[in-house]
Amino acid sequence: MTTLDHKIDFAVVFSVQNANPNGDPLNGNRPRQNYDGYGEVSDVCIKRKLRNRLQDMGEAIFVQSDDRNNDGFKSLNDRVDAIPELKKIKADKKGNAEVYATIASQTWFDVRAFGQVFAFKGDSLSVGVRGPVSIHPAKSLAPIDITSIQITKSVNSVTGDKKGSDTMGMKHRVDFGIYKFFGSINTQLAEKTGFTNEDAEKLKEALISLFENDASSARPEGSLEVHKVIWWEHNSKLGQYSSAKVHRSLHVEGHSLNDLTIAIEPLEGLAVYELDGK
Repeated sequence: MTTLDHKIDFAVVFSVQNANPNGDPLNGNRPRQNYDGYGEVSDVCIKRKLRNRLQDMGEAIFVQSDDRNNDGFKSLNDRVDAIPELKKIKADKKGNAEVYATIASQTWFDVRAFGQVFAFKGDSLSVGVRGPVSIHPAKSLAPIDITSIQITKSVNSVTGDKKGSDTMGMKHRVDFGIYKFFGSINTQLAEKTGFTNEDAEKLKEALISLFENDASSARPEGSLEVHKVIWWEHNSKLGQYSSAKVHRSLHVEGHSLNDLTIAIEPLEGLAVYELDGK
């Protein structure tokens, strides 16, 4: 496998219908919005979904969610200590941070892609890994409408008890919205973490199928759909154009799926691929 030898930019266009793509815990778990009413999905949320998809694809993931845990470890510290070389370096007060970062990047896909801070309570060694893959928050094309409904739950917690008192709650959803987000892969950082051309292809596949196996009560099956993944490949490590200019070359408009238009302004010498979502 060869280390990524050319800069890559990408964009994803997806829709949300009667679902909560990313609740805000500081606002009663309502779908995220900015002050102008546009819907948002945080970069952290997108990276979580990418980690889940890559894990489904058989990749080793360091930051696993509890419901996706596939190795039995109950903490990140336990997962690190399961790698003898890392545990040995961590126990040494003069441990080699560079070697530690290299081993961690080789071991876990998300570390060599997104980076990671390794700093655990009681350890003298702290290691920071900068990843080559950067993800922007997603933003809707237009302000979103949010519907909130009251829900109740009334069950007997123990057999023979009287009917339990009703538990009241709220559930929120985006009626409809078309969102887009951008990202880039930096070759200089890819060289440091060992991120390869093959890793980039796996990331592309994860973006195409971003919402597969992601259903929940807040996101029913089929309520989130990737429509297009735009993938730009530069012909050099630094790239022919800045990421800002590449991202501006994408024009997405529409208030419904029927009038959704995606236009890509050509940039001389820059290869671009338009891929359908799954």
